[in-house]
Amino acid sequence: MRRLTATLALWAGITACAQAAEPITLGLNYPRTGSYKEEGLAQMRGALLAIDEINATGGVLGRPLRLSGKDSASRPEKAVKNVDKLAAEGAVMLFGGASSAVAIAAGERARDHGLLYFGTLTYSNDTTGKNGHRYMFRECNNAWMSAKVLGQYLNKTLPDKRYFYVTADYTWGHTTEASLRQATASEDAARHAGVRVPFPGARLTDYQDALTQAAASDAQVLALVLFGEDLVRAMRIARDMGLTTRMQIVAPNLTQGIIEQAGPDLMQGVLGTEPWTWRVPALEKSQRGMAFVEAFKARYQMYPSSSAASAYSIVQQWADAARRSGSLGSEALIKALEGHSYSLLKDEQQWRAFDHQNLQTVYAVRVKTRDEVLKDPLKQDYFEIVDRLDASAALPSLADWQAERRAGNQPPTLQ
Repeated sequence: MRRLTATLALWAGITACAQAAEPITLGLNYPRTGSYKEEGLAQMRGALLAIDEINATGGVLGRPLRLSGKDSASRPEKAVKNVDKLAAEGAVMLFGGASSAVAIAAGERARDHGLLYFGTLTYSNDTTGKNGHRYMFRECNNAWMSAKVLGQYLNKTLPDKRYFYVTADYTWGHTTEASLRQATASEDAARHAGVRVPFPGARLTDYQDALTQAAASDAQVLALVLFGEDLVRAMRIARDMGLTTRMQIVAPNLTQGIIEQAGPDLMQGVLGTEPWTWRVPALEKSQRGMAFVEAFKARYQMYPSSSAASAYSIVQQWADAARRSGSLGSEALIKALEGHSYSLLKDEQQWRAFDHQNLQTVYAVRVKTRDEVLKDPLKQDYFEIVDRLDASAALPSLADWQAERRAGNQPPTLQ
């Protein structure tokens, strides 16, 4: 009993010291408004859960963590200003975002301040490709990884079909369309036509015009390279035109938030990809992942999405690197992260050293029917996992990456 009392007293003292120490500020640059706001809210929730868990065990290097969030509205110019504000507040690390244009611009500004930037939802190949640098780490998969697993499934189940692409006109849309065309052998634009719509700020008439062209084509697969509210708007128009029953709809990057915005009735049968769903931990036998699902569910009365899991993982991985290196300095953290392998919310992942891309398993998913969704107690069992691709098979090689860098007039190593 005396030993237990002494242990508890020591633990209470450590916790009290951590609470009394000056907090470490982490900066979340996320969309609280705009087309991707649901993904931003999920990131905030995941980050707060991670911070509370870390603080409950003594913080990082004896100091508690605090979160400062700024609304990017998915606009690069606003995100860059947020970086300056967060740096002025003393943030030691920045993360967040649901737009690759935002992540790229904000990451470059973070580099100017000597701060690490962790991309959450930034699927463009450019983020860790031609626009990659030493201070940028991407936790989520890239466009090529999504296209590889989606193409693997489509080539097996819908071979030799005609595609029609409706694509958001910015870096994520461009690289995602290019990757999916390559993965499905639909590069011939004469046979597999496509239309680009403005981002941000597309109007309903932009989607109507694009989908009218899709309806006039003889395509059997409609690839909507859109995200967030933009995808939801396009899906509503596609349904009204009868395209959701006539064509197989493909949305390369799906999230729980998108399905909640649109409703499973509208999205049922849509094919896409996810780096993580709340069912993945059980599939991959990850005890830590299953514990995260239960903790998130208890706190927010909902299942965590991939957006929440990404933000949670970033905070936990940054904290782990700080502890292993004994430092909050960016250079020490870069060394601690590069090449580091870990298992957190699913199977093994790794921060690849030469491009700072996170190597991980990716999943092809199909949106379940409304009846299937309603069987779940929380009515949020949206995705059936139909295929998976191991990290080792999902990414381009060093030689391919360096070729991409040369094509973008960038040096062959991160600077």
